Amino acid sequence: MMGLIQRLLDLLYPPKCVFCGRLLQKNETDLCKKCRFSLPEAPDKLQNAEFFKRCWAVYEYDAAVRESILRYKFSGMQQYSEAYGKLIAMKLLREHVSFDVLTWVPISEKRKRKRGYDQGYLLANAVAKEMGTSCVRTLRKTTDNRAQASIGGVSARKANVLGVYEAYQPERFRDQRILLIDDVITTGATLSECSRVLLTAGASQVDCAALAATQISDRKKQ
Repeated sequence: MMGLIQRLLDLLYPPKCVFCGRLLQKNETDLCKKCRFSLPEAPDKLQNAEFFKRCWAVYEYDAAVRESILRYKFSGMQQYSEAYGKLIAMKLLREHVSFDVLTWVPISEKRKRKRGYDQGYLLANAVAKEMGTSCVRTLRKTTDNRAQASIGGVSARKANVLGVYEAYQPERFRDQRILLIDDVITTGATLSECSRVLLTAGASQVDCAALAATQISDRKKQ
C-alpha cells in the first residue's frame, strides 16, 4: 500500500533536485547527477573556533546551495531536511566522527511560530535518523535577536549572539561529547556561542557540522 501511495505522489508531485530544482531521473535520489558531482565541496575539516574543537560542512555556501537553503528556511521547503540530513551524515561517517549527544542550534519561539518549524531541529533529527541515534535538545534560545545574515563583521556577529542561548536540562549532556548541527556556517559566531554555553553547562567537548559553509578566505575577511 505504501509503495502505491508513493508512486501516486510521484506522479502528482514529481521529485526534484533539492538544489537546482530539475526533475529527478529514475536512478537519482534527492540530487540530480549534475549537482551531485559539480557542487563545490567544503574542505574535509573546517578551522576550529574559540569554543568548539572541530567542524565539518558538506558544501560551500554559494549559488545553488545558497538558494536551496534559503528556500528551506524561508519558503516552507522543510522536506529538504531529509536530503540535507543524509548528506551531512555521509560526511560525518566518512570522517569517522564520534560523539555522545547529537543536538542543534535552536531558533527563538517567536521565529518558530512565524516560520512554522525549527529548521535546525528538522535537520539534526534527519542526521540522527541516518546515523542510528536520537536528537537531544540541549539549548534554548531566549532572545529573538537580529538574524546573523543581516550583520556584517565577526565582532558584530559575536555581540549579536552573546547571551541569547541557555542550556536546557544540562544533566542530560554533562561530561558528554556533543555534536552540534546547524544549516550554514559563516563566521562561526553562533556555533561558538552555543558551544560556550554547552561547555559552561558541563559538556566535555563540542564539535559542529553543517550542510554548508562560506569559503575560508571569505570568513577571514569578515
